[in-house]
Amino acid sequence: MFRRTKIVATLGPASSSTEMLGTLIDAGVNVFRLNFSHGEENDRRELVERVRRLAEQRNSSVAVLADLQGPKIRIAGFRQGPVLLRSGHPFRLDTGLGEHDGDEHAVGVAYPQLVEDCSAGDILLLDDGFIELEVVSVESGAVHCRVVSGGTLSDHKGLNRRGGGLSAPALTEKDREDIVGAVEMDVDYLALSFPRDAADVNEARELYRRAGGRGGLVAKIERAEAVAEERTLDGIIRAADGVMVARGDLAVEIGDAELVGVQKHIIRRARELDSFVITATQMMESMTHSRQPTRAEVSDVANAVLDGTDAVMLSAETAVGKYPEDTVRAMDRIILGAERAYQNRSVRERPREPFERVDESVAVAAMFVANHLRGVRAIISMTESGSTPLMMSRERSGIPVFAFTPHAHTRRRVAIYRGVYTVAFDSEDYPNAEVNQKAVAMLVTRGVVEEGDRLVITKGDYVRAHGGTNAMKVVQVGESIH
Repeated sequence: MFRRTKIVATLGPASSSTEMLGTLIDAGVNVFRLNFSHGEENDRRELVERVRRLAEQRNSSVAVLADLQGPKIRIAGFRQGPVLLRSGHPFRLDTGLGEHDGDEHAVGVAYPQLVEDCSAGDILLLDDGFIELEVVSVESGAVHCRVVSGGTLSDHKGLNRRGGGLSAPALTEKDREDIVGAVEMDVDYLALSFPRDAADVNEARELYRRAGGRGGLVAKIERAEAVAEERTLDGIIRAADGVMVARGDLAVEIGDAELVGVQKHIIRRARELDSFVITATQMMESMTHSRQPTRAEVSDVANAVLDGTDAVMLSAETAVGKYPEDTVRAMDRIILGAERAYQNRSVRERPREPFERVDESVAVAAMFVANHLRGVRAIISMTESGSTPLMMSRERSGIPVFAFTPHAHTRRRVAIYRGVYTVAFDSEDYPNAEVNQKAVAMLVTRGVVEEGDRLVITKGDYVRAHGGTNAMKVVQVGESIH
């Protein structure tokens, strides 16, 4: 059984050695995430080269996702280490305090707009929501608060406003510099942190393309503004190539009680709008220190799979955790278990508007035939850009889609699509009458299909033509194939 849902693993000290990288690829990692909030550019470049080399040695297509830091607003530091904030006591966020001048009464914030973004009654959240402050008043340069839910607070913890509304732009100067670095590494995907709307995504894409980037753009959904209105979320999804449900900051801004419903909605809308989707944050958090996941984590991963996410992501678990290999293998096992239930469910086609593109109509028609014609075991999609396999992967199915393409960057890019697998294949290497036969023979050799099985093949009349898929054919292994 092919695992359809893909695994994204974050690179860090626990997973950066050559030995561990190879082990994680063998364990089933499809995409490695580079967190640009940490590390040096030269180290990241070396990691990308190592991943590519190890994947090539294994004839595996593994993508690299560069995750921009974004405008994460953080408090400054404390003079004498962590402080205890007591519920009911006053506490001040002061844009005029120095980097290390904080104490139990106040702490600095290097975000001057905070005083403009806040007003009395607002709820501010520190350290991913573990500490809750209510704004009492705003004076020149300082926000005076009352501690609603206290706790120990240490240096440089994140700051959010419940309901969103902090005006920090999605792209910082550091992000703009990091985009250039990501292009030089030839990453397969660039993730934009904290976009507010489609305009932020379009700006990032323009900068990325202007710098020479050819990878896809992933919008991280983590601001309340991004999900407050349907048209805003849809605009972000349409502007990006894929989205990430970044549940950490998103849950802080919208509240835990709303998170599950919003997550399901984002996954559903992404699939309906032909975008891929990654579900992220604390999926297997306990395995940072434990060899076994909790039952809640098993259910969390499985439910994301049942909802149709393309990929599930590991963060600290593989970046700094004690058991990165065990975590990936556990996630692989959970996904396969969930998919057995998912694939056994009846097929129900989603409603569609009239098609605008020929390749889209062929992709959907191919999936309909594959899902309803007895004996179909696989789909072969001969593709240049990977757009046809992406559209196929939006349709629910247990039948694997094999993207046959000569381009290494396309093979890496489709590695994140649910239910899509890659084959290095150049149709120009064969006479036109033999192309289909050669493609089918490759799947026979791999043990994917055998004599008597049916396959659906899609391709275009002209090779090297992006979006050129315009034909579908059903063939049977063992019969004459043209």
